[in-house]
Amino acid sequence: MNESDQLIEEPRLFDQLCSTWYLSIGFELVKKNKGKPGIDGVCIADFETRLDEELSQLKRELTGWTYKPSPVRRVEIPKPGGKGMRLLGIPTVRDRVVQATMKMLLEPVFEPQFSPHSYGFRPGRSQHQAVQAAQRIVNSGKPYVVDIDLSKFFDRIHHDRLIARMGQSITDKRILRLIGIMLRSGVMINGVVNPSKEGAVQGGPLSPLLSNIVLDELDQELEKRGLEFCRFADDCNIFVKSQKAADRVMEKVSQFIEKKLKLKVNREKSQVAKSDQVKFLGFTVVNGTIAIAHKALQTAMDKVKAMTPRGTHQTLSTTLDEINQWYVGWSNYYSLTYYPSQLRKIEAHIRRRLRSRLVHQQKRKKHLYRKLVKRGVPRKQAAKAVFANDKRWSLSNARAVTRAYPNSWFINLVGQEIRSDRKLEHWFDVSQWIRLA
Repeated sequence: MNESDQLIEEPRLFDQLCSTWYLSIGFELVKKNKGKPGIDGVCIADFETRLDEELSQLKRELTGWTYKPSPVRRVEIPKPGGKGMRLLGIPTVRDRVVQATMKMLLEPVFEPQFSPHSYGFRPGRSQHQAVQAAQRIVNSGKPYVVDIDLSKFFDRIHHDRLIARMGQSITDKRILRLIGIMLRSGVMINGVVNPSKEGAVQGGPLSPLLSNIVLDELDQELEKRGLEFCRFADDCNIFVKSQKAADRVMEKVSQFIEKKLKLKVNREKSQVAKSDQVKFLGFTVVNGTIAIAHKALQTAMDKVKAMTPRGTHQTLSTTLDEINQWYVGWSNYYSLTYYPSQLRKIEAHIRRRLRSRLVHQQKRKKHLYRKLVKRGVPRKQAAKAVFANDKRWSLSNARAVTRAYPNSWFINLVGQEIRSDRKLEHWFDVSQWIRLA
């Protein structure tokens, strides 16, 4: 499409947004992503029961410029490692429908312009591709990483700069005006609406695309300087050959980000280091290979501990369900590691936590002794373990206990769960446990 054709087509974007057909596709995208209600308390299921009426109302409001986005509902979730809270905003379902529809219409306009070194929130691109690209760059002879951390990136997006940037590609001023209205819709905190003078809602369907539009200017600057980099959302790593070059790049790029993009670099979290000291999307490049970052492993260990608390009344079956749902997804993501022992470490920790619970369930030592003997442990070995005055955590790793509850016991238990509840088959991959037997 040449420039003249593009100028003819793009003014139709707002007309397409006002179509109930496009809005219905936007609703299907919202429904697929699920999500909680906004400040009006209307959930996706409620919205769907009167879908035709809701979409027709949206069309009338958009066409007549009476549409007014509601303030988003503020939600706080803990950051990994328990350091601070991440602030998210949940728009109402009707606002999410408008945003999802707009994203669907705008993405084809901006996607071809984005850098090949950008991987976040883009069709056909993933975190694994970003990590593998980082590995290739390191192996090409650039082991030093400039790891730039943007402080509260979504909260600091400059509205005027973003709209101006979009205006270079979008000639339909109605779309730009509507985006401006959305950005300024505000946030409701404890029943009080706080106006939004800057930033974009982290949690809205349109925000990922807007963030890429903002940071595409950074991508272009890095390409202009001939730098090799990988970016996933606001997580950007730049790769160079030497410490001296890395220090220089850190200073120059930080100045560009703060003076030109009007964003803020977190100097405390940003760093210059060799690749094996830098975490990128939960991974690190060690001696040219991909490994799970130490911090990600520790976070997983903490997650396992939280799912297997002491003194719980939850059944072992229910605990296994929760662990499997989490672990299958976690291990699939981190399957990129070149070191299977890292996965085995987590799996061994899961089993030890479960054995500790099994030990604790036997309230008296004599009961535990009888249980171990019943499960085939020699009497002498069982007595030595049980009556040594070790605490439950030490006992969980004792030879007598691991013999009574070997890896195969957990595999059989999981197999029984699958046979008794066929719904589990949709998500549980028993091979995750079998390969550790």
